[in-house]
Amino acid sequence: ATNLITGIACSYFDSIPNIHITGQVNINEQRGSLPGTKKSRQIGFQETDIVSISSPITKKSIMVKTEKNFGKFLEGLYEISQNDRQGPVLLDIPMNLQRLHVNKFRFKEKKFSPKFKNKKILVSKILKIINLLKKANKPVLITGGGVRYSKSIKELNNLINILKIPVVSTWSGIDTIDYHNPYYIGHIGVYGSRSGNFTIQNSDLVISMGSRLDTRVTGGRPETFARNAKIIMVDIDKGELDKRRGLKPFLEICEDVNLFIKKLTELINSEKLKKDFKDWNIYCRNLKLNFPVVDSSFADSNKFVNPYLFVDNLSKFSKKNDVLIPDDGAHLTWFMQGYKNKIGQRIFSAYGNSPMGYSFPAAIGASIALNKRRVICIDGEGSFQINIQELQTVVNEKLLIKIFILNNNGYGIIKQFQGLYLNKRFLATGKGVSAPDYKKISQAYGIQYFKIKNNSNIPNIIKKSLDYKGAAIIDVFIHPNQKIIPKLTYGSPIEDLSPKLSRKEFNNYMKVNTISNDNKIIESN
Repeated sequence: ATNLITGIACSYFDSIPNIHITGQVNINEQRGSLPGTKKSRQIGFQETDIVSISSPITKKSIMVKTEKNFGKFLEGLYEISQNDRQGPVLLDIPMNLQRLHVNKFRFKEKKFSPKFKNKKILVSKILKIINLLKKANKPVLITGGGVRYSKSIKELNNLINILKIPVVSTWSGIDTIDYHNPYYIGHIGVYGSRSGNFTIQNSDLVISMGSRLDTRVTGGRPETFARNAKIIMVDIDKGELDKRRGLKPFLEICEDVNLFIKKLTELINSEKLKKDFKDWNIYCRNLKLNFPVVDSSFADSNKFVNPYLFVDNLSKFSKKNDVLIPDDGAHLTWFMQGYKNKIGQRIFSAYGNSPMGYSFPAAIGASIALNKRRVICIDGEGSFQINIQELQTVVNEKLLIKIFILNNNGYGIIKQFQGLYLNKRFLATGKGVSAPDYKKISQAYGIQYFKIKNNSNIPNIIKKSLDYKGAAIIDVFIHPNQKIIPKLTYGSPIEDLSPKLSRKEFNNYMKVNTISNDNKIIESN
């Protein structure tokens, strides 16, 4: 059961509903079951109070103590996992109950349709939003993970076509809109695009849908986020709306995003809102053109693979129905910054927890769930070793998984953090860390191996590996000192990413008051 903890935490923070069923020792072998055992550390062999351990990271964790009405009990847990903000549940079953027969039951998988918490209040607030849109000159939409989880991608894109205003995304909302949509400007946050961050920081009205606006989005100084804008925050979880860290929404809407978008669209049409934001759209589109993630200079050196060039090429060769799962750290960041997604693709990671080793088992699960369809896994040479043994599962199940290992012979994101704040003491990131020969690993498991040594052979090897009719490991050799660019440092507001622009260029793009750095704040890696 304890081996499940990381996965449960990922599901909880990213609002993923699932049921975890764990085994427990016999009831009469548990602490407190017999006199004098309550203060014991452990009675039964492997006894562990998984219910208490998992309670903070589940919607409900419970031990079943009778076989009666087991079907209804399981249905109740399923309903809890699906209702309101989704999340995991856990059912612990003692061994003496595992051996008992239960009455036959048919599991009723209900379809949970979202329900208004308060339709009258929602309509009232949406009318206020429409009034704000009429007065605004620089409005922007934020699309977060809640748009995906509420099954609102079609509704979102319809709303965008009606409003015709710039859109930015969080990482978990990145696959809700096509990168080439004329209104999409980029993703925002600590590792956001310059274009997305300049857009949000210069806006005067923000409609955030399905994002909790955490510090990875706002930066370490939430009070500086969209500081001249009225922020409308739509979230199904009131706890996310109630938190105060310097960020003060102008209007809070605690509703399912799907219901909100549909009602907003309906009322915009009935109110006949027609406003031209031509100048604002031109400004934002120029930002996207002027600050491309992939710079032409990235191809100057041919000794290693530039990760941004690699990801850009992967964008071109991937298909519209592909599932792409990046892992953590530097390779997650390079991928999220550089990938140009197509609508219809599914892109996800464990954004709220981001543990090493996530993407490979997630790719296995995704491939099996999709009837062994192709899945693209983006991993690092360190993270891949967390569960490298699951290559045998790939072989055994004949899964069509393409594993791209971005190999920089160290832990790049931590190394960059050590360089910024810890006097370049690269302990356990550059020094004292190593990786196996992945060609030999591939041969041992009987999996096809490809190697991308430099920029010139990126397109050819990506195409070959994706076209190959089987699982493959693709070793992508990145410079050991490759940096994540841009990124936020030293307590700056999110519009002022490093490497910093010249003050002349920076001031040219900033239309609101500028703010100096707060050197007391250190952004996490």
